[in-house]
Order: sequence, then C-alpha cells, then structure tokens
Amino acid sequence: MGRKRQPRRGDTVNGMLLLDKPGGITSNAALQEAKSLLGARKGGHTGSLDPIATGLLPLCFGHSTKLSGFFLGAEKTYWAQIRLGQITDTGDSEGQVVATSALQPRCEQVEAALAQFRGEIEQVPPMYSALKHEGQPLYKLARAGETIERKARTITISDLKVLGLEGDRLQLEVHCSKGTYIRSLVEDIGAALGCGAHVAALRRIKAGPFDLTQSVTLEALEALHAEGGAEALDHLLLPMDSGLEDWPVLDLTEQTAYYLNHGQAVRVPGSPAFGKVRLRDASGRFLGIGEMTDDARVAPKRLLRFEP
Repeated sequence: MGRKRQPRRGDTVNGMLLLDKPGGITSNAALQEAKSLLGARKGGHTGSLDPIATGLLPLCFGHSTKLSGFFLGAEKTYWAQIRLGQITDTGDSEGQVVATSALQPRCEQVEAALAQFRGEIEQVPPMYSALKHEGQPLYKLARAGETIERKARTITISDLKVLGLEGDRLQLEVHCSKGTYIRSLVEDIGAALGCGAHVAALRRIKAGPFDLTQSVTLEALEALHAEGGAEALDHLLLPMDSGLEDWPVLDLTEQTAYYLNHGQAVRVPGSPAFGKVRLRDASGRFLGIGEMTDDARVAPKRLLRFEP
C-alpha cells in the first residue's frame, strides 16, 4: 500500500476572508496577494470591484470557492462621491473628460431627481465593464474605440440617499441588487440633473451579511505574515458557510450523509418545505448545500468533497 499523502499547507486553507480592497489595483490582484500571504492553493472572489473602488471584497479559499456562486447574488451597499458637471469617457475619474457644465444643482433638485432611480429600474451596462461581446470584454473594445449596443437590464435600488452636497461634490449611499453598475447609475443621475456626472470615488461598505467593519487590509495581512508566517492569518478566516447564515441548517446522520454524498435525495426530520439548505454531518462539519424537492426530500445541490 502507498503511504498516505500528508496535506500541504494550501490544502488546509478553507474559509472566507473579508478584505478591504485598496484603490489602484484589480480585485484579482488583491485576491492573488491575499492568497499568497495565506499560502492557499485555491482562491476566488464573490464579485469584483473596479480598480478605482475600495472596500469590502469577500474572498473564498479552498473548498469555499465551490460556494462562491451562491454569494454573487447578494445585495450590496456603496458610498459614492460624485463629481457633478463633468462627463468622462469611462464614467469615473480615470477617464478623459468629454463634456463639462457650469450648472450646479441644489440639494432639493438632487433629491427630486433621485426619486426616479429608487425601486426597480432599467439600466444599460457601461462599455467600460467586464461584460463580454463575442468573447471579448467590453472594456477592451471600448479602449479600441468601439461601442457595442447593450441591452438594458432590470436592477433594484433598495435605498438611495444623499449624504452631502458641497459645490460640485455629491455624496450618496446606494443599496442595490446584484448586477448594478454604479458608474451607469451616476451617469444617469447626472443626465437627469442636466449637468452630467462621473464617479470620483467609490467604496463598498456592505455585501450580503458582511460589513466593512469586519474586513482586514492587505497591509494588516502583510504585517501579520511578517510576524508569524501564513499560519498567523488563519484566525481571520470565517467558516465556509458564513455568507449563508440566513439559510436553514440540517444535521445529517452518518447514513443520510452517505446517501447524499452518493447523489441520492434523502428525508431529514425538521426539513423546510422548500428552498436551499446548509448541510452538516454528525460532527457538525459543513458538507455543502442541499435543495428541497417537491416530495419533501433533500437533494444534493453543491457538496464539498473532503479527503478521507
């Protein structure tokens, strides 16, 4: 018999990390830096932030990367600083100014204009986005001078409030559904005000159940790593199912866990009538996600495969 392989450091890094992404780098670059510091083998994020944006970026490592898709639909909250009177070709401060206006709306005019953007609205995604057209990201086509017709999408702005207005600087807090482009929202608000606008600064402060106050900076990760190596960061990892805490939990017996792991639906006392559930084995270990069937059984939806 062959000798059992001892797990490497990267194989044991499982969980979520809430990162406060700095400005000036991509979400993937921030992920790779955190992944390297943790010594993780696998990593992914649950919804990217533009390079200009800072703030809450939930990262998944190890087995939790298999669940990242379930976190993508979470609602998010942003703080945005808006420059009124300037339109840029990218919709943010990194682009070239293409139009200006001396018009300076008053606070009551801003409040009146915002009313049309609350609730369910239609939004056209910006050209400077990662959406793809015939395999190419739109931002690459935009940089080459191309403009592609984009279909409007239905999004929901649950809350939109003014935090301050000083001269040509407007601060907003936006609570929105997945798929919302803040730069498009800002451009549309600027058009409604008649002066144009672009995003000057953007910070994500909430994502699903997570809050920015729970996050850690890259600088803090680097300092901990310098003191104690990758293991010194382990206490920052949240449980793999942290982003699903509002889902029901089902505790499985050894027998039901066995059948679920082999693709079979099972009956579990106390199961809800419908929807997705979190699954745990007899020891309390998180096993993955199940979904209720029409005949009141639990079917495997996304299971984690652990080494025996």
